[in-house]
Amino acid sequence: MTTLKAESTAIISEVRVKEGDAVSQGAVLLVTELMKMQHEIRSQISGLVQAIHVAPSDEVASGTPLITLLPGDVATEISDASDAERSDLSAYDERMALLEDTARQDAVAKRHTQGGRTARENIADLFDKDSFQEYGALAIAAQRTQRPLEDLTNRTQGDGIICGIGTVNGRRVAAMVVDYMVMAGTQGYNHHRKMDRLIDVATRDSLPIVLFAEGGGGRPNDYDVAPLMSAWLNVTSFSRFAAHKGPKIGIAHGFCFAGNAALFGVCDIRIATKKSWIGMGGPAMIEGGGLGKVAANEIGPSDVQVKTGLLDLLLDDEAAATQATKQILELSLAQTPPDPSLERGESLQNIVPTDRKKAYDMRDAVSAIADPESFLEIGQGFGFGAICGFARVKGRAVGVFANNPLHLGGAIDGDASTKGARFLELCDKWRLPMVTLCDTPGFMVGPDIEEAGQVAKVSRLFVAGSRFSQSLVTVILRKGYGLGAMAMAGGGFSRPAYCCAWPTGEVGAMGLEGAVRLGYRDQLSEIADPKARDIEYRRLVDKLYERGSALNAASLLEFDAVIDPKTTRDVIDKALWSDQAANLKVIN
Repeated sequence: MTTLKAESTAIISEVRVKEGDAVSQGAVLLVTELMKMQHEIRSQISGLVQAIHVAPSDEVASGTPLITLLPGDVATEISDASDAERSDLSAYDERMALLEDTARQDAVAKRHTQGGRTARENIADLFDKDSFQEYGALAIAAQRTQRPLEDLTNRTQGDGIICGIGTVNGRRVAAMVVDYMVMAGTQGYNHHRKMDRLIDVATRDSLPIVLFAEGGGGRPNDYDVAPLMSAWLNVTSFSRFAAHKGPKIGIAHGFCFAGNAALFGVCDIRIATKKSWIGMGGPAMIEGGGLGKVAANEIGPSDVQVKTGLLDLLLDDEAAATQATKQILELSLAQTPPDPSLERGESLQNIVPTDRKKAYDMRDAVSAIADPESFLEIGQGFGFGAICGFARVKGRAVGVFANNPLHLGGAIDGDASTKGARFLELCDKWRLPMVTLCDTPGFMVGPDIEEAGQVAKVSRLFVAGSRFSQSLVTVILRKGYGLGAMAMAGGGFSRPAYCCAWPTGEVGAMGLEGAVRLGYRDQLSEIADPKARDIEYRRLVDKLYERGSALNAASLLEFDAVIDPKTTRDVIDKALWSDQAANLKVIN
């Protein structure tokens, strides 16, 4: 015989067997209660219940006999209540099912018809399989005082935003994905609480944040909190998101107005689809301000916003935007080993024309210097005098900032300065080294350009260069004149870790032709014969060119070296490695 005894003081809550019952090993015999917790007492053997020593509500002390069993083989098993269907788990499964797209098939079909994807489809595309962990999934709109709970759980899933953390190609990334199928993507009380929570976690762990922005701004009918707030001006999501120091990548699709537009605007990289409209005020706000009725598709269309400089990338759809986001997120990953088979330096020798006045496409130079298919240009619709983007050189991720000889002869205007300064600041924040490719006659001048605020804008380029704390390499492909060339080198030719020129390079305080016209004005005016005057002018220009040529300038230590164009990739790689190693020594 075997007698089960109490292990501690307890109260008998249930006795689930009778004397004479056959029980199998593991069957529940009785239930005790201690500190409001119930504990199942199971049989350690198979056999017959010979005696029951307690009854429900009995108080027992440690060592009190509970049940006596007679060991033996039994064919009967007492069914275990735990094997039955659990109502709590069933309720959980039903509740979680409401979050899936399958629970909103009509809304999903409408979304697809309009050329969009659902929030969960975007999440599945962005993150590695099964890596996404959601925060606040069960949130609903703060409208319990006015709407039935069942209605809220069925129609306000997540309060219109899905927040969570997963991996993108193995890198941990946070995401806030607005669910436009919930109340048109408007921002409610719990919507903002979820955002604040995720931003706090991402900030603590130094994670990038990807924002899928779509919908309007604040939702005025969250009745539950209406008595506690009058104006909703103490919402912290905007300041928290703006202050987040990790990479912030925004993707806009569809209508993106008010609060969603503000969040999108503070992102480091702003991507939009061609079916997007972005503005600080939507139709309701415009009409409410007494400015008339305006259709949503008349406010900030993407083809307009790309020209304002708001958009870094304008792509066909959310799939393309997500793919570009993945590419950008990979910039911080470890350097990939260089592949000798990809080297094609010889092509660089013919980039710059032999005719020094002939324009060429700087993007050909960028593509030849970068690893194949690695260059991702941003901001193509704005600041045409500057070419900015991300690339890899021998596997190393870098920012590329180059002049555009096809626009204003490479002169730097206000928009190009604004674009270049913002890009320098971005790469500094993301700790990316910078390669600048210089071919500029300097800053653009003239009465018209000054009316556009040229001084303030170009000065920002100097400020960004002086504050840039990462490795910087400057290559002068052809023209390097005046303050514009200095700005391309971070403030001066001694600023980069390495400043070099191709043999086609030429430098000077200003354009050679202009320098001759200005400096030799009196001398040339004394020559009466126009033909003779032109011959003398060309002689003086050639003399200045010889003095400012790359070979002569390097002999006077204006910059560090003249290099063979075909070695450019190697030169950049060595300079960045050397500078990085020096910085590590200082840090250590």
